[in-house]
Formats: sequence, C-alpha cells, structure tokens
Amino acid sequence: MSFPLGAKLEVNGPQRHSLYRLLAGEGAEFPGDITWNFEKFLVGKDGRVLARFSPRTAPDDPAVVQAIEKALA
Repeated sequence: MSFPLGAKLEVNGPQRHSLYRLLAGEGAEFPGDITWNFEKFLVGKDGRVLARFSPRTAPDDPAVVQAIEKALA
C-alpha cells in the first residue's frame, strides 16, 4: 500500500492556495494568517466556515466538541 504525498501548498501570502483563501483570506469569516499546521476550521454541511480554532486548541476541547455538535444538529 502506498500513500502518495500532495504538493506543498502556500497557506499565507500572495500565492495562498484557493482553499486557504476561502478559509482565512481577505473577506473570509475568520481571516488571518495560518499560524501553524494544527490550525482547525469547522466547515458546515453547506460549505460555510463556521469556526476557527488555534493550533493550541485540542481536538477534544469542549469548545470544539460543542461547535461540532451544534453544526450537526
């Protein structure tokens, strides 16, 4: 079994990949530079970005869990 790696994406700056422009670029719901690779974004069923959590926020943090449960309701 193999797991091919994708190409490196720019997450900040003028060459920011379109995904990161949507998540954190100018005009985004939660704009600002990506600070580290464990930054978390919650995307709703409709594709809207509902929340953004810092890299220091644990995946099982109550705020993350509550946001996910609210999005699934």
